[in-house]
Amino acid sequence: MVLIKKLVRRLDAYQQNHSSAAFAVGVAKKYVEDRGPSLAALLAYYGVLSVFPLLLVLFTILGLLFSHDPGLQHRVIHSALSQFPVVGRQLDGHDAISALGEKGLGLAIGLLGLVWGSLGVTKAGQRAMADVWNVPQLHRPHFVRRVGRSVEFLGVLVLDVVLSTALAGLVTIGSHALWFQALAVVVGLGVNVALFLLGFRILTPNSITTKTLVSGAVIAAVGWSVLQYLGTWLVGHELRHASQLYGYFASILGLVSFLYLVSEITLIAAEINVVRARHLYPRSLTPPITKADEAVLTAISLQSQRAINQNVSVEFGTPASDHSSAPNVEPDATPWRDPN
Repeated sequence: MVLIKKLVRRLDAYQQNHSSAAFAVGVAKKYVEDRGPSLAALLAYYGVLSVFPLLLVLFTILGLLFSHDPGLQHRVIHSALSQFPVVGRQLDGHDAISALGEKGLGLAIGLLGLVWGSLGVTKAGQRAMADVWNVPQLHRPHFVRRVGRSVEFLGVLVLDVVLSTALAGLVTIGSHALWFQALAVVVGLGVNVALFLLGFRILTPNSITTKTLVSGAVIAAVGWSVLQYLGTWLVGHELRHASQLYGYFASILGLVSFLYLVSEITLIAAEINVVRARHLYPRSLTPPITKADEAVLTAISLQSQRAINQNVSVEFGTPASDHSSAPNVEPDATPWRDPN
């Protein structure tokens, strides 16, 4: 035990005196302290509930409006399903599209499910971003504003399908040269960065400036693109010869896992924004705690304020340590400010 404690202290001293390591530790600690895994599980749960209603509505609308243009139907459906490579193969098919397009009941059920499921995932997303930025309960958006943001986020999802369809059409029209494929990847990555930035802006409280969200949007977009390629590879190499029953089970489990990983990457990217904007590093792995530790613990405590006449205060018994060669910037002692 003594040897382990010495190793931990040495590791702690090393990371506190190296800015890159201190930043990584700061992000990891804050992710755990903000209950990141639980927030990611909640996002994945509501994500599963929203994916199938979204696809049902998309299929039905295409069947009703573009019944005489099967080529356009196929391009849009393929682009939408490519966002979920693990489950997309099981849902791709013109028979399903035609069957849904003939029934207005499918559209009605899909719209109801879409409202319930998508509002759930956007509500969970708003809660997650508020928790990541440690916004007090008292100052979080009211019900009407939350619903408005949910509708705005649905618009981002529709925009994602439109842009991915246009990009897929551009690749189809263009040549298959290596440089053209590389250009398509770069353009697709740029589109993902813009969409993540827009999504962060909608879900994050207005008091947070947009420029603080850029770095996290880039990281989230890169992670999303990597997961999509990995999912496509998994379907093409591992599930290609699976039996029908096994394939369905693997698709559902794969979708849940895929959405959970996407949620984790998104939340970690958001934590990177917070730690970078508020200089919440270096953090301590062993006593005594640092000034950044005090700033984070204070913000988490103030987050519980629910009434305007409720006073929340935090005190620390011993002074915070200050042994760091990381950027000499004081952590933000007031982690959230009411814009009003």
